[in-house]
Amino acid sequence: MTASAPVVWGTTFVVTTELLPAGHPLFAGLLRALPAGLIALAITRALPRGAWWPKAAALGVLNIGVLFPLLFVAAERLPGGVAATLSATQPLIVAILAVAVLRQRPSVWSFAWGITGVVGVGLVVIGPDAGFDTVGILAGLGGAGSMALGVTLTKHWGRPQGVGPTAFAGWQLAAGGLFLAPVTFLFEGAPPAIDASAALGYLWLGLIGGLVSYVLWVRGVTTLPVTSVAVLVLLSPIMAALLGAVLLGQSLGPVQLVGFALALAAIAAGQITPKKKSTEDPTPTKGLTSTEDPTSTKDSTSTQAPKSSEERITRI
Repeated sequence: MTASAPVVWGTTFVVTTELLPAGHPLFAGLLRALPAGLIALAITRALPRGAWWPKAAALGVLNIGVLFPLLFVAAERLPGGVAATLSATQPLIVAILAVAVLRQRPSVWSFAWGITGVVGVGLVVIGPDAGFDTVGILAGLGGAGSMALGVTLTKHWGRPQGVGPTAFAGWQLAAGGLFLAPVTFLFEGAPPAIDASAALGYLWLGLIGGLVSYVLWVRGVTTLPVTSVAVLVLLSPIMAALLGAVLLGQSLGPVQLVGFALALAAIAAGQITPKKKSTEDPTPTKGLTSTEDPTSTKDSTSTQAPKSSEERITRI
């Protein structure tokens, strides 16, 4: 269920290019976040209390408010494949933050498969015309870092007692949407004209890509191991590439197929927590029963009869 969220987010590229008016990605992000947040608040009728007001605002800004503008800058200044690969670094950043914030032990397994996932996504989406721009790269890494920190803090703080994932996601969506509102109108001006296809696209992004997906994502982040959840974001660029091939006729060669295999292997491996080898010998000493003392010097083969019925039962 958690994996379905980044799968749906992978449809954003096709929906934006095929259904939405061009030149207004921040407005699309605003409609993806704010209405969904208000709907969730209206359904649950639950508002933050006490210290959760600044916490919910921080999570909303990190997961949505800052993330969307940085992704927009990266997409504007970099080829789509490079931007997608930079966003795929999020599992690596989460692995680092899990050590710094959650006090987890460094995991070679998580780092190794995180690197494998980045390589896999890179092989899928980076084309021969890939270019590099310093501001775009910093924006792409900043977007990945912003969501990675938001995911880690969500795991660190958890959910308030008695608050379900719908309300918790609603807090973040509303906070992120309120943060995006002035940014959107400052950089994009008046909203675009919305026709039938654009309305359908905005409904998909807001209800499915916003409300439903973020509820499932928040539920997963607060329930599953944080590194296992973080690696699922690799599904987003993979889904975008698949839709590009199926709907837009984009080709997938052998290199892309190898990248698919590496990315999917990284996602699967991210759901496995290697067990540590025990330093104790689990094999019981041969010839001993659960009632015998292994340090006893008594001959276990002694034929001396028990002196009483109680001793006989003990020997048995």
